[in-house]
Amino acid sequence: MPGYGARVSERKLIVVSNRGPLSFDRDASGVRVARRGAGGLATALRGLVAHADVTWIASAMTEEDRAVAAEQRLVDGGEHGVPCRLRLLAHEPEAYRRYYEDVSNATLWFLLHYLFGLGSEPELGPSFREAWDDGYARVNTTFARAVLEELDHAPEAAVLFQDYHLFLAPAVVRDRRPDARLNHFVHVPWPQSEYWHVLPERMRQALHEGLAANDVVGFHTERWRRNFEQSCSAFGVAPRASSVNPIGIDPAEFDRLGESDAVVAEEERLLADRPELLVVRVDRTDPSKNIVRGFHAFALMLEQHPELLGRVGMLALLDPSRQSLPQYTAYVEAIEEAVRDVNERFGRDGWQPLVLHVADNFPQSVAAYKQFDVLFVNAVFDGLNLVAKEAPLVNRRDGVVVLSENAGAFEELRPWVVGVNPFDIAGQAAALHEALTMPPAERRRRRTAIEAHVRSHDIAGWTAAQLAELDRPPSTIPSR
Repeated sequence: MPGYGARVSERKLIVVSNRGPLSFDRDASGVRVARRGAGGLATALRGLVAHADVTWIASAMTEEDRAVAAEQRLVDGGEHGVPCRLRLLAHEPEAYRRYYEDVSNATLWFLLHYLFGLGSEPELGPSFREAWDDGYARVNTTFARAVLEELDHAPEAAVLFQDYHLFLAPAVVRDRRPDARLNHFVHVPWPQSEYWHVLPERMRQALHEGLAANDVVGFHTERWRRNFEQSCSAFGVAPRASSVNPIGIDPAEFDRLGESDAVVAEEERLLADRPELLVVRVDRTDPSKNIVRGFHAFALMLEQHPELLGRVGMLALLDPSRQSLPQYTAYVEAIEEAVRDVNERFGRDGWQPLVLHVADNFPQSVAAYKQFDVLFVNAVFDGLNLVAKEAPLVNRRDGVVVLSENAGAFEELRPWVVGVNPFDIAGQAAALHEALTMPPAERRRRRTAIEAHVRSHDIAGWTAAQLAELDRPPSTIPSR
């Protein structure tokens, strides 16, 4: 895979995503304040705005966002440390709930990550059809209309749609502007065509036709791209082009973060209680992240290697996610129960082998990145997994990455990680032990190789690669 050497010019871009790079609120004194947008996608794309002339269209997520949207069409993000123009869309609340919770998160997310147990779920009754028509399709149309209005102001701009929330919008734009340059990057896995039969025919057909309206559909791995092409063929849809460009990060941002006061303070707290050997996992509390199986694997390793008792600990830093959905609240309960079980079985003399923090605390996560001996990423399926790239970049202990073979990053980082089957508890336990006992020279070789790769395949190059593809005839776009 070639390095991303090019840099994006000041070409105009319209970035379209559900969450934006900024969100607004009121502080205790009633003054409007801006905060960086939450969510992995918004975080990943923030580096993009430093390298292009960006108008970013996103949903209004807070009441103050809605107030901002009512006051002005575009917000100058540069005043708040994010150099772009931001347009916030204040959707009708019930339509947005149906689009975001009922369709995007409770259905599409589970479908895209193979999370449905098809013997009993899902059950798509009349309320789901209403959620699709009056929620998902309606909000996608609102996004598409906003894109069309921005193209009226900047007809030369390229449009970069992001992820599974917006699968229908490109077709609406294409219908009104046949010559628009449209790219859609899919940050999640893409299942094989048989699994798409979870959705009623008109819905799965509309999703594939929506994506096929783009000039290029991008994926993190050849595996997801191949599945997409296969499912399009199965449903009689002909995409113009698809490509593989694993997203990068902004190394300079993480270099700064690693030495920031907030991270250094968190690192000092971590060092005060650090075990001799530290296994770290940083995830959202999402069933796709496979957290409970990971705890079971850690327990099995302790059972099989009692010589590590008192020497090795796991620190799990979990960002609460989608707690309005019952599947997610139940999963948090299962996580907490698994933690109690591990600590009751193996804790002794006040020492607990597994420490859990459920909070949105990114400085704490970066501090843990710096200190891990093993980074444990065992996702059921993941579009990419940025943690596997971020953590080795700032790590100071030549930590080893144990990585699920179903994470998109595995295709990219395979030569330098210890791969695991996310369903194989015994295999994960063995991989953790292998990583903890790996010779120092081999640990260093692997971590420095990942760091070099991450630095040479950054967010600016990822953007440049996509724009270069938009400027080429579809038949000449390589898949790798």
